[in-house]
Amino acid sequence: MCGLAGILQSQARLQEAELAALAGAMGDALAHRGPDDRGVWADAGAGVALAHRRLSILDLSPLGHQPMASSDGRYWLAYNGEIYNFATLRAELEPLGHAFHGHSDTEVLLAAVVQWGLEATLRRCNGMFAIALWDRREQRLSLARDRVGKKPLYYGWAGDTLVFGSELKALWRHPAFDNGIDRDALTLLLRLDYIPAPHCIHERAFKLMPGRVLQLDAAAVAAGAAAHRPAQAQVAYWDAPSRMAACLATPFAGSAAEATDALDARLRQAVALRMVADVPVGVFLSGGTDSALVTALMQAQSMAPVHSFSIGFEDSDHDEAPLAREVAAHLGCDHTELYVSGADALAVVPELPVMFDEPFADASQVPTALVARLARRGVTVALSGDGGDELFFGYTRYQRALRNWRALQRVPAPLRRWLGRRARAQGEDSRAGGLPALLAEAGASGIGDVYRNRISRWRDPAAVVRGAREPATFYSLPDPLQGQGTAADAMMLADFTTYLADDLLCKVDRTSMAASLEARAPLLDWQVAEFAWSLPLAMKLRDGTSKYLPKQVLRRYLPDAMVFRGKRGFGAPVTQWLRGELQGWAGDLLDPRRLRQDGVFEEAAISTLWQRFGQGERKWHTHLWNVLMFQAWQAHWQAQRAQVRAGRPRPAFTGQQGAVG
Repeated sequence: MCGLAGILQSQARLQEAELAALAGAMGDALAHRGPDDRGVWADAGAGVALAHRRLSILDLSPLGHQPMASSDGRYWLAYNGEIYNFATLRAELEPLGHAFHGHSDTEVLLAAVVQWGLEATLRRCNGMFAIALWDRREQRLSLARDRVGKKPLYYGWAGDTLVFGSELKALWRHPAFDNGIDRDALTLLLRLDYIPAPHCIHERAFKLMPGRVLQLDAAAVAAGAAAHRPAQAQVAYWDAPSRMAACLATPFAGSAAEATDALDARLRQAVALRMVADVPVGVFLSGGTDSALVTALMQAQSMAPVHSFSIGFEDSDHDEAPLAREVAAHLGCDHTELYVSGADALAVVPELPVMFDEPFADASQVPTALVARLARRGVTVALSGDGGDELFFGYTRYQRALRNWRALQRVPAPLRRWLGRRARAQGEDSRAGGLPALLAEAGASGIGDVYRNRISRWRDPAAVVRGAREPATFYSLPDPLQGQGTAADAMMLADFTTYLADDLLCKVDRTSMAASLEARAPLLDWQVAEFAWSLPLAMKLRDGTSKYLPKQVLRRYLPDAMVFRGKRGFGAPVTQWLRGELQGWAGDLLDPRRLRQDGVFEEAAISTLWQRFGQGERKWHTHLWNVLMFQAWQAHWQAQRAQVRAGRPRPAFTGQQGAVG
């Protein structure tokens, strides 16, 4: 796992040494993603430079150094990720005349691009990646991201220069990156706790969408420099809504037993591919269905005990460590757990802006950071159970939304519209439950409206951010599947394309990379995803039991008592924190004078909720936490930019701050 950064000028005007130094500084901001090696390549005549930081996983020798040139000299590549099926691709390429000097997947990826072209290669790849590829013959830069969005890739404009990188902290190192706050994007943070692609907290900066290739030359950079929208020259080599629709059109026709066999086989292969590494490999184990399933399949294919890791919380309802310990003991894993106090968790909070460098408010970021640090003590790669809920109907909110939508469909449409108008007058009080909450869903015209209400934090965030208009997202669609599939399929697709990529995978990527740890998610193998989309709802939800089919697979490895037990969230006691140890920190960030001086928020609305929360009202912690995450991030960003302007950028995040134990 690695970090990449780079530059493409609209007009070449720097000497090679200057260009390389600038790109190198951008890459050095990502040293935590790749502490093992550093590389820079620049072509001053073309105005392009690539930088790379390497975390060595496959081929630990210098033969895996990046940026790497293709054997014919046409391409230069900086790449972050893993191509899990690289051995199969190599076996196809060798008879076609390609010779390999090492055994890295980077060398295979370049040879595949030479042989088949970039888009055709990506369709053959099974992996997680972000790619920057310079074509010297065509004088063209290609940026690409994996199908699901496991690896991040930001791009934007610094003056009239394109800058890109694995994290925003790389873009900040360019002295001309003075892009302000995108207030429209900020409204999405308030609604969702994260900012979904293609949006970014900065103006004139964006996230590349999953499954996309963006191609730019100098002329396109010049044209895009004045635009305030994502670059248009994008090609989708894999598109989740289209693929889901195709899978629904050709549904799995076998029995539940046959489906269990098929899922078991696909998951075994996905897990086996992700166990390949030249460094120690382990697994995050929470004790829930998904992580237990991944752990069981790892142990079933390993000759030695699998290294499993879990975090326990002292005096907390969020403690899953006993469940994980029980599963690990039954499977015979080499299990490590660490109990942390509230003080240990709270010590992570000041580091969150450094870790994420875009405001991010999923509070489970704190325990995720702690378990990543724990795992890094023993392994360099850790598998996770991410993706099971979105593919196999795992969230209880899905069932509640279906129940409410069925009830609403019995209400005449004119009455629903009238109720919807009444709901808008309730404002943020609809978050507090009771009649206002019921009214908030009453005006729904489709399952998408019901579901958006259930997952929203602020109900009207544009009313809180000065001068903002909330952009449309996948959650804005009344029917995300546009008439295809069921309401259940539509909700799972909305989460797969948005929440999974921009919340869960972002959280795991930033926290694991901050510890120089590579995280892999076998449940998100694209072939597993497409198989899941072909299954009827009855194989995901049966007799009130969610994730029915994965649990049938898990029963082959664990006793029923460990398989069928209530779901627990991997969260954090934010209410307790804000009324306790973090009260002073929060009060400073939410001070009305500070809010008024910043001029971003309507301070009266924020102050009112902070007061009501202090008086004991429930649920406002979610509204307040995402405002606090923005406030903390803004202070960090301003300090970083001041350092760059002064020519003294701060050292890159090392990932070792606040380590527990």
